[in-house]
Amino acid sequence: MTAQMESPHVVVLGGGLAGVACALGLGDEGVRVTLVDRNDYHQFQPLLYQVATSQLPAEDIARPHRTIFRDYPTVQIRTADVAEIDAGNLTVTLSDGDRITGTHLVVAAGARPEFFGVPGAAEHAFPLYSVVDAERLRRHLQSTLHAGSAAEPEDEGALDVVVVGGGPTGVEIAGALTELMTALVATERIPKPGTITLVDRGSALLAPFSRKSHKYAHKRLTKQGAEPRLGTGVAAVHADRVELDDGSSIRTRTVIWGGGESAASVVGNVAGLTTGRGGRIDVLPDLTVDGLPHVYAVGDVANIPAKDGTILPQLGSVAQQSGAWAAANILRELHGEKAEPFRYKDKGIMAMIGRNAAVAEVGKHRHQVEGPVAFAAWLGVHALLLSGAHSKTDAFLAWGWDYFDRDHAATVEWSATAHRIAWGDDSADIPHIRVDSARPGDGN
Repeated sequence: MTAQMESPHVVVLGGGLAGVACALGLGDEGVRVTLVDRNDYHQFQPLLYQVATSQLPAEDIARPHRTIFRDYPTVQIRTADVAEIDAGNLTVTLSDGDRITGTHLVVAAGARPEFFGVPGAAEHAFPLYSVVDAERLRRHLQSTLHAGSAAEPEDEGALDVVVVGGGPTGVEIAGALTELMTALVATERIPKPGTITLVDRGSALLAPFSRKSHKYAHKRLTKQGAEPRLGTGVAAVHADRVELDDGSSIRTRTVIWGGGESAASVVGNVAGLTTGRGGRIDVLPDLTVDGLPHVYAVGDVANIPAKDGTILPQLGSVAQQSGAWAAANILRELHGEKAEPFRYKDKGIMAMIGRNAAVAEVGKHRHQVEGPVAFAAWLGVHALLLSGAHSKTDAFLAWGWDYFDRDHAATVEWSATAHRIAWGDDSADIPHIRVDSARPGDGN
């Protein structure tokens, strides 16, 4: 390091894709970093739906922070809730009263589900934004399916599921559930499949994708047995039914919420931070906050401007790249250089719909591929993005098993919690995933 880099201390708030990428970039250069997160693990959100439907164990998409940074002596991990953020003084106060002050602050606190004021949604719907959410939903589905296996015909809605939101989260969980229901019927564990209804106010599934992908997703989901209801919103959620804004209702005990997200609640009371759409922090092109040159906001907690003046979407690739870019800009500053505007490399978008069914739009002109080719691309990209060789290997084995044995997920769902392969690692390689009995939407 140069003389200008003698005592930098970067406080990174959030250990998701953005926060970890930032801490890794700074740790590679020997910069002192304190990474703060309420969980002791990093979670890979694109695969949450596979945890919820027993295709992967939760441990395979949750990598302990201490394991990730085992070879980074300048990166300190603090597992704690944040009570207060003083952006002007670059200070974070933890729930135990400890205060951490740095020379730079990187806010990468992520997102939380946005229920848009729908009555009963926070109390009765199951969001799918964290490992705890996914595991809670998996346990609920397991309990409901067991109870529904002996349900009388008049027990309407016992096995039916309503998925709110027609984006990648909603489409992927709907596709996985239809396959799970089919497998449970085939193995005679339930008498008939529950109906999977996907509700969205928009006119197409996978709205950010092309019209061709919209049609493909709709056709595949319908063929698998799901019932998309577009142009329809949710008016209220109850313990035993969903009311729609067209006046109809659906009997169900399971409402999965993929209808939107907003910034983590911790940023709502931070003085000096300008928030915009979704309660997210508005940032300048170089990812700093206006008027606070040593404060960065990255990932799902930030409204990151694109070259054309629009806001980049809340995607894992945006989070990962913005976190790494913030680290690079901090290093530039410490070397006396000027920070550079964030340049996002759009590698495309993709969504899994079911076995051999996926859509991917790649390249500058968003070339669309679908079916087995897109399915294989989806598997490869997501396995490579997973943190840790063990997680990648586990995921490939689980996906292979599930692909060749169509009843694998159903067997796991019916028996017990999915177990991770025993690698013989020490306890530091095991994430502490605590699933309490709180109602859905209470937070994790």
